[in-house]
Amino acid sequence: MNTKNNKKKRESQHKIETAFIELLQEKDIYEISVTALCKKAHLNRTTFYSNYLDIFDLVDKIGIKLIEDLHDLYSDEENSHYNSNDFLKLFQHIKDKQLFYKTYFKLGLDLHFQPTVYDKKLAKDLYDEKYIDYHIQYSKAGITAIIKHWINNGCDISPEEMFQILKDEYKSKSVAI
Repeated sequence: MNTKNNKKKRESQHKIETAFIELLQEKDIYEISVTALCKKAHLNRTTFYSNYLDIFDLVDKIGIKLIEDLHDLYSDEENSHYNSNDFLKLFQHIKDKQLFYKTYFKLGLDLHFQPTVYDKKLAKDLYDEKYIDYHIQYSKAGITAIIKHWINNGCDISPEEMFQILKDEYKSKSVAI
Protein backbone atom coordinates (compact mmCIF):
# COMPACT_ATOMS: atom_id res chain seq x y z
CA MET A 1 0.00 0.00 0.00
CA ASN A 2 1.05 3.53 -0.66
CA THR A 3 1.63 5.08 2.77
CA LYS A 4 1.72 8.61 1.36
CA ASN A 5 -1.78 8.22 -0.13
CA ASN A 6 -3.08 6.62 3.08
CA LYS A 7 -1.81 9.60 5.07
CA LYS A 8 -3.41 12.00 2.58
CA LYS A 9 -6.70 10.09 2.77
CA ARG A 10 -6.67 10.23 6.59
CA GLU A 11 -5.89 13.96 6.47
CA SER A 12 -8.78 14.53 4.05
CA GLN A 13 -11.15 12.54 6.27
CA HIS A 14 -10.03 14.53 9.30
CA LYS A 15 -10.63 17.84 7.47
CA ILE A 16 -14.09 16.70 6.35
CA GLU A 17 -15.05 15.45 9.82
CA THR A 18 -13.78 18.61 11.50
CA ALA A 19 -15.61 20.86 9.03
CA PHE A 20 -18.79 18.83 9.47
CA ILE A 21 -18.65 19.04 13.26
CA GLU A 22 -18.10 22.80 13.06
CA LEU A 23 -21.01 23.25 10.65
CA LEU A 24 -23.23 21.07 12.82
CA GLN A 25 -22.78 23.49 15.72
CA GLU A 26 -24.42 26.19 13.59
CA LYS A 27 -26.93 24.20 11.49
CA ASP A 28 -29.18 21.19 11.53
CA ILE A 29 -27.85 18.13 9.72
CA TYR A 30 -30.45 18.53 6.96
CA GLU A 31 -29.16 22.03 6.25
CA ILE A 32 -25.59 20.89 5.58
CA SER A 33 -24.77 20.23 1.95
CA VAL A 34 -21.77 18.38 0.61
CA THR A 35 -20.84 21.54 -1.29
CA ALA A 36 -20.85 23.70 1.86
CA LEU A 37 -18.95 21.03 3.75
CA CYS A 38 -16.28 20.77 1.05
CA LYS A 39 -15.96 24.54 0.89
CA LYS A 40 -15.38 24.72 4.63
CA ALA A 41 -12.87 21.84 4.50
CA HIS A 42 -11.09 23.36 1.48
CA LEU A 43 -11.51 20.12 -0.45
CA ASN A 44 -13.38 19.20 -3.59
CA ARG A 45 -16.53 17.10 -3.81
CA THR A 46 -14.61 14.24 -5.44
CA THR A 47 -12.52 13.93 -2.27
CA PHE A 48 -15.67 13.81 -0.18
CA TYR A 49 -17.28 11.13 -2.34
CA SER A 50 -14.12 9.05 -2.42
CA ASN A 51 -14.45 8.75 1.37
CA TYR A 52 -18.19 8.85 2.06
CA LEU A 53 -21.40 7.94 0.27
CA ASP A 54 -23.25 10.98 1.61
CA ILE A 55 -23.64 13.12 4.73
CA PHE A 56 -25.33 10.28 6.60
CA ASP A 57 -22.48 7.89 5.84
CA LEU A 58 -20.16 10.54 7.28
CA VAL A 59 -22.34 10.69 10.42
CA ASP A 60 -22.22 6.90 10.77
CA LYS A 61 -18.45 6.82 10.43
CA ILE A 62 -17.97 9.61 12.97
CA GLY A 63 -20.24 7.75 15.40
CA ILE A 64 -18.34 4.49 14.88
CA LYS A 65 -15.00 6.21 15.48
CA LEU A 66 -16.23 7.78 18.69
CA ILE A 67 -17.65 4.51 19.99
CA GLU A 68 -14.45 2.66 19.11
CA ASP A 69 -12.44 5.37 20.86
CA LEU A 70 -14.68 5.01 23.91
CA HIS A 71 -14.37 1.22 23.92
CA ASP A 72 -10.58 1.55 23.73
CA LEU A 73 -10.69 3.32 27.10
CA TYR A 74 -12.01 0.18 28.74
CA SER A 75 -10.64 -2.55 26.45
CA ASP A 76 -8.32 -3.98 29.13
CA GLU A 77 -11.23 -4.36 31.52
CA GLU A 78 -13.45 -5.81 28.82
CA ASN A 79 -10.80 -8.37 27.84
CA SER A 80 -10.19 -9.40 31.44
CA HIS A 81 -13.92 -9.38 32.35
CA TYR A 82 -13.20 -6.92 35.14
CA ASN A 83 -15.17 -3.75 35.74
CA SER A 84 -13.38 -1.13 37.81
CA ASN A 85 -16.34 1.26 37.54
CA ASP A 86 -13.72 3.94 36.84
CA PHE A 87 -15.84 6.65 35.31
CA LEU A 88 -13.04 9.16 35.81
CA LYS A 89 -11.45 7.90 32.57
CA LEU A 90 -14.73 8.48 30.80
CA PHE A 91 -15.21 11.98 32.16
CA GLN A 92 -11.64 12.96 31.25
CA HIS A 93 -12.16 11.56 27.74
CA ILE A 94 -15.37 13.55 27.35
CA LYS A 95 -13.75 16.76 28.57
CA ASP A 96 -10.88 16.27 26.11
CA LYS A 97 -13.32 15.67 23.22
CA GLN A 98 -16.24 17.92 24.17
CA LEU A 99 -17.09 18.98 20.64
CA PHE A 100 -17.21 15.38 19.42
CA TYR A 101 -19.50 14.35 22.27
CA LYS A 102 -21.70 17.39 21.76
CA THR A 103 -22.01 16.28 18.13
CA TYR A 104 -22.62 12.68 19.20
CA PHE A 105 -25.58 13.73 21.33
CA LYS A 106 -26.89 16.28 18.82
CA LEU A 107 -27.04 13.54 16.18
CA GLY A 108 -28.82 11.21 18.61
CA LEU A 109 -26.12 8.57 18.28
CA ASP A 110 -26.40 7.85 22.01
CA LEU A 111 -29.85 6.37 21.43
CA HIS A 112 -28.24 3.41 19.67
CA PHE A 113 -25.44 2.85 22.18
CA GLN A 114 -25.65 -0.29 24.27
CA PRO A 115 -23.22 -1.05 27.07
CA THR A 116 -21.14 -4.08 26.13
CA VAL A 117 -20.16 -4.87 29.69
CA TYR A 118 -22.41 -4.61 32.69
CA ASP A 119 -21.08 -5.26 36.17
CA LYS A 120 -23.16 -8.28 37.16
CA LYS A 121 -21.46 -8.53 40.56
CA LEU A 122 -22.46 -4.97 41.33
CA ALA A 123 -25.96 -5.68 40.03
CA LYS A 124 -26.23 -8.69 42.33
CA ASP A 125 -25.04 -6.60 45.30
CA LEU A 126 -27.41 -3.76 44.51
CA TYR A 127 -30.48 -5.48 43.13
CA ASP A 128 -30.18 -9.17 43.84
CA GLU A 129 -30.07 -9.68 40.04
CA LYS A 130 -33.71 -8.65 39.62
CA TYR A 131 -34.84 -6.62 36.64
CA ILE A 132 -31.26 -6.10 35.42
CA ASP A 133 -32.35 -4.85 31.98
CA TYR A 134 -34.33 -2.09 33.66
CA HIS A 135 -31.43 -1.14 35.91
CA ILE A 136 -29.11 -0.98 32.90
CA GLN A 137 -31.49 1.39 31.09
CA TYR A 138 -31.96 3.50 34.23
CA SER A 139 -28.20 3.78 34.78
CA LYS A 140 -27.55 4.53 31.12
CA ALA A 141 -30.19 7.26 31.05
CA GLY A 142 -28.94 8.84 34.27
CA ILE A 143 -25.29 8.90 33.24
CA THR A 144 -26.22 10.17 29.77
CA ALA A 145 -28.30 12.96 31.30
CA ILE A 146 -25.54 14.22 33.59
CA ILE A 147 -22.99 14.01 30.76
CA LYS A 148 -25.27 16.02 28.46
CA HIS A 149 -25.83 18.59 31.19
CA TRP A 150 -22.10 18.82 31.84
CA ILE A 151 -21.29 19.26 28.13
CA ASN A 152 -24.04 21.87 27.71
CA ASN A 153 -22.42 23.77 30.59
CA GLY A 154 -19.05 23.68 28.81
CA CYS A 155 -17.63 21.00 31.15
CA ASP A 156 -17.63 23.69 33.81
CA ILE A 157 -16.51 21.35 36.59
CA SER A 158 -13.62 18.93 36.60
CA PRO A 159 -13.81 15.25 35.61
CA GLU A 160 -12.95 14.47 39.24
CA GLU A 161 -16.00 16.43 40.42
CA MET A 162 -18.20 14.64 37.89
CA PHE A 163 -16.93 11.29 39.15
CA GLN A 164 -17.66 12.39 42.73
CA ILE A 165 -21.24 13.31 41.74
CA LEU A 166 -21.69 9.82 40.32
CA LYS A 167 -20.20 8.18 43.42
CA ASP A 168 -22.48 10.27 45.62
CA GLU A 169 -25.49 8.93 43.71
CA TYR A 170 -24.48 5.38 44.61
CA LYS A 171 -23.71 6.12 48.29
CA SER A 172 -27.28 5.37 49.29
CA LYS A 173 -26.80 1.85 47.90
CA SER A 174 -23.79 1.25 50.20
CA VAL A 175 -21.62 -0.01 47.35
CA ALA A 176 -18.15 1.29 46.57
CA ILE A 177 -17.50 2.55 43.06
